[in-house]
Amino acid sequence: MKYIIYARKSTEEDDRQVLSIEAQLVELKEFAAKEKLEIVVSLCEAKTAKEPGRMKFAEMLAMLEKGKADGIISWHPDRLARNSVDGGRIIHFVDRGLIKSLKFPTFWFEPTPQGLFMLNIAFGQSKYFVDNLRENVKRGLRQKIRNGVWPGWAPVGYLNNPNTRGIDIDPEKSPKVVKMFELYATGNYTLHSLANWCKENGLRGNLNKPLVIANIQKNLQNIFYLGLMKWKGEIFEGQHEPLISKKLFDKCQEVMTKRGKVKEVRKHSFAFLGLLKCASCGASITAERQKGHNYYRCTKKKGLCQEKYYLREEALTEQITSFLKKVSLSSQDAEKVLVALDNEQEQAKQAAQAEVKVLKEQLAQVEVKLQKLLDIYLADALSTEEYATKKQSLLSQKVRLSEKITDFETKGLSWLEPAREFVKSLNQAAKLIESDNLSELPTFLKNIGSNHILRNRQFVFAPKIEYKLIAERNEANQNRLQFPMWCPGWGSNPHDLAVQGF
Repeated sequence: MKYIIYARKSTEEDDRQVLSIEAQLVELKEFAAKEKLEIVVSLCEAKTAKEPGRMKFAEMLAMLEKGKADGIISWHPDRLARNSVDGGRIIHFVDRGLIKSLKFPTFWFEPTPQGLFMLNIAFGQSKYFVDNLRENVKRGLRQKIRNGVWPGWAPVGYLNNPNTRGIDIDPEKSPKVVKMFELYATGNYTLHSLANWCKENGLRGNLNKPLVIANIQKNLQNIFYLGLMKWKGEIFEGQHEPLISKKLFDKCQEVMTKRGKVKEVRKHSFAFLGLLKCASCGASITAERQKGHNYYRCTKKKGLCQEKYYLREEALTEQITSFLKKVSLSSQDAEKVLVALDNEQEQAKQAAQAEVKVLKEQLAQVEVKLQKLLDIYLADALSTEEYATKKQSLLSQKVRLSEKITDFETKGLSWLEPAREFVKSLNQAAKLIESDNLSELPTFLKNIGSNHILRNRQFVFAPKIEYKLIAERNEANQNRLQFPMWCPGWGSNPHDLAVQGF
């Protein structure tokens, strides 16, 4: 009879089980020579047998079906099949007489009812081994994720540590990843432009492959960078160090959501389109171009409107600039205020201890709620979906509280950072006045106030309290905003900064 030698290893990676195929071939050829068996061909395959679909295995069965061989020589039945489909095909071939003989150095087989029964048991044991191994691996992965250790490949910006089996920050790529989030949060970068930025700045994936748009979008949505992990639809806390703040992450999600909306392509660019409402009827203010100038008017889409004006963009810009002058601060004065705030930082840290204590108590309460939620879930009082939703909400609270505690402990009182941002915004107003770029004005106006309307060709809006106070004081003094006298013990927020300093 003519035989086919079939040798197989489980993995396609060259550096794993590298001697398995060679060792099988040597042993099987020696076995064939000893038993004086005629070999037609030797087939080797590097593919798992837990699922059907092996090419060499199918080629071997085709040769047997055409009568080019009468039997198979293999090291053990588990080399032939570890799934019920392939195992069943081998037994079916024996039943049809297409396989007259199966030879194994470590297993006895004869084409008899007893031999087929033993072969069935061998295939069943092989499948049981694979199934049991799969469950053990899954259990190990679940335990790793519960311990806060990511069981898969780390995303770009992190590295898998082969010694600790943990996740470390990549010192080379992590600053670029953070910068990528910051750029996207500005709203000035599309996914395509970010892909070009990554290419220009040498930011590539952990396999040294270029980051394409799909990779970048996935990374921008990945909560792993917050110190959290999503596994099988459930959120877990990770032991790895976060790269970005939740505030920055949420801003990126907001930008991505807005970019997903369909936008009308317009022939002309109107700087203040989408910013204003009509004071009379509440309809949106639209724009059109006539005789080389941009004009703004009510769309009248909500019915009759008393407003019949057309306001030129130049006049609208002048009104906006007039308000900005009341809340602007020169770069020189802004730098002085920022330096004074930095000097107060150490004193602020000491004053923050009481607030940190309160935040830590709130954090402890969230952790208690998480434990109670787990107990309720284990008692089958919650569905998996309800548990995952409530857990995600609590973990989000925990991240926010942890970030606040970190801010208080490292930066002092929480008013310091808003105060810095407030002073920077005043300086930004001064820069916008000097700039000819109108596209940045709507965003700035939305940040400092709300309810932007046009009433009788006049721009009106409700500025935030701190900007309103500064504008009123400056208007009363009829002078430009000047650098304030600094004194210790100022208030605890930008509102007090406006009241006491200006």
